[in-house]
Amino acid sequence: MHRSVLSRGLVVSLLLSLALPVLAQQPAAQSPAKSQPRQGKQYTIQQFMDTLRIGGASFSPDEKQVAYSSNKSGVFNVYVEPAGGGEATQLTNLKDSTFVVSYFPRDTRLLYTHDQGGNENNHLYVLEKDGSERDLTPGDKLKARFLGWSGDRTAFYLGTNQRDPKFFDIFRVAADGYQSTLVYKDETGYELGAISKDGKWLALDKPNTTLDSDIFLYNTETHEMKHITQHAGVVSFSAQDFDPASKYLYFLTDQGSEFKYVARYQLAGGKVEPADKEDWDAMYTYFSQNGKYRVVAFNEDAQTHMKVYEYATGKPVPLPRLPEGQITSVRISPSERLMAFYFNGDRSPNDLYVYDFASRKVTKLTNSLNPEIDSADLVDSEVVRFQSFDGMVIPNVLYKPQGASAQHPVPALVWVHGGPGGQSRRGYSALQQFLVNHGYAVLAINNRGSSGYGKQFFAADDQKHGREPLWDTVAAKKYLQSQPWVDKEKIGILGGSYGGYMVLAALAFQPDAFKAGVDLFGISNWVRTLNSIPPYWESFRKALYQEVGDPGKQEQMLRDTSPLFHADKIRKPLMVLQGKNDPRVIKPESDEIVEAVKKNGVPVEYVVFDDEGHGFAKKKNEIEAYEKILKFLDQYLKGVPPAAAAAH
Repeated sequence: MHRSVLSRGLVVSLLLSLALPVLAQQPAAQSPAKSQPRQGKQYTIQQFMDTLRIGGASFSPDEKQVAYSSNKSGVFNVYVEPAGGGEATQLTNLKDSTFVVSYFPRDTRLLYTHDQGGNENNHLYVLEKDGSERDLTPGDKLKARFLGWSGDRTAFYLGTNQRDPKFFDIFRVAADGYQSTLVYKDETGYELGAISKDGKWLALDKPNTTLDSDIFLYNTETHEMKHITQHAGVVSFSAQDFDPASKYLYFLTDQGSEFKYVARYQLAGGKVEPADKEDWDAMYTYFSQNGKYRVVAFNEDAQTHMKVYEYATGKPVPLPRLPEGQITSVRISPSERLMAFYFNGDRSPNDLYVYDFASRKVTKLTNSLNPEIDSADLVDSEVVRFQSFDGMVIPNVLYKPQGASAQHPVPALVWVHGGPGGQSRRGYSALQQFLVNHGYAVLAINNRGSSGYGKQFFAADDQKHGREPLWDTVAAKKYLQSQPWVDKEKIGILGGSYGGYMVLAALAFQPDAFKAGVDLFGISNWVRTLNSIPPYWESFRKALYQEVGDPGKQEQMLRDTSPLFHADKIRKPLMVLQGKNDPRVIKPESDEIVEAVKKNGVPVEYVVFDDEGHGFAKKKNEIEAYEKILKFLDQYLKGVPPAAAAAH
């Protein structure tokens, strides 16, 4: 449930994953997506879910294979495929979603991670050369994080909270024999930003508030700690990577800027200088293994803009030219000869590619979209903006169904992302495309407080949840009503995690705004949620309280903004979906709001998955959840009779 106050270590998430240079100069609204007269074929949820979800990439030591994660088996498991293309081979066959971490540098052993039923207590495992599995971090209720390979590739680093559930100690683990050595004992609440190639330096991030954070350098030889980001005012700093020679630390900051940019700190003299700066937020930067290349990504109006530089010359490297979409998740091979990357667009899910830097040859390894689905039947999104109740310009990602027109208006949904501080981004979403394919317009809002649009916009929701950010969603409804192809009387709201909270808040605090709401594992009671956050969120507890509220000091304010205590005002149909093992938004959050709303005599549908946590990872559960969402919307938003809605 934390904000993106740091970088790689802290991704935007609520208990759950571009900027306008001058907002006031933006027009009140842009034109909606162009009319699409084509009437596409309609597909079942089974067909949509037979599209593969894939992620991660690691080259084998000889660079002839690439390992990645796929849900082809029904849950995520690890697969391997020839780097030159060919058939994929499944390496793991586990019941819990399993994600690839890394090949070992000198042999075919493979690191991967999984939790137990969605409880987020991930352990780190090794798939040995004989195919057996070994848990490198055994124990109950502990969480382990892979932190990277040592510069000489003879060991790797990991963090675990086994000693104290609130803090992650850092260990160096030998590649041969797995002997573990303590590198840093954390008793403060830091997040690891980077480890230098020579192993001498740890860059540790310390969140102070939502927008303010610091970097500390720890010398593993002298055990000295140095604060390198002394500053006045509110400034964000987050460590990214050390250069190959361990002379510089690269980091992100918004010091003196509305947007985050890349800078570097000279370890010897303390000199700071900018390295990459644009009128969008920098997302991350890192080096290839031997430092030939440096990768940097910018968050450019809800899409990733990826850059790769030759470090020695500073020259940009030409990247593959592919159809409209975005390159993400770049992984450069140990020899620095090849680059694995993902590419996706609105109508094309993630596919894995390999790029040869010398020949510029691009090899597509996967075809994720179910061949039964014609991508021409799906829709492209468009970034649109409108002015909210107070004139603030709100960016959104709009999906218009094929065939929608003034003569054939369609129902619509305001889609609210997680967070607080997440972002609705362009790119393929099975649920969004499924709903659009079945005749629903989707406006994925980036309400105030969303990331990617500068620090003022990011901070605009602090201590205002249930009010101004919620009022943005009502303004989003009015924007939809202004489109001639939208049915003005049939607009609902849907969201997950913090977005689920926004759904409940909309129905409780703006009870006449939306015709129906779908809440996926959303917060109903801030007081309990903030008092029950996982212990391993200790490092950013203060930032979280500054963002949402302190349950010890602001209980009444949190009760005032918690839908549970105002459930008697909910009068519109509600659907709630919840994972039983969710450690972020615990099941009682959903149990109690469902029970309270049922007393109002309004329709409430409650779906619980016993083998899921925060978000649904198993394909069978996704199929059930998304199909039930469609039936609920058909009945209560479209007004389809129950028998007809059930026939979908």
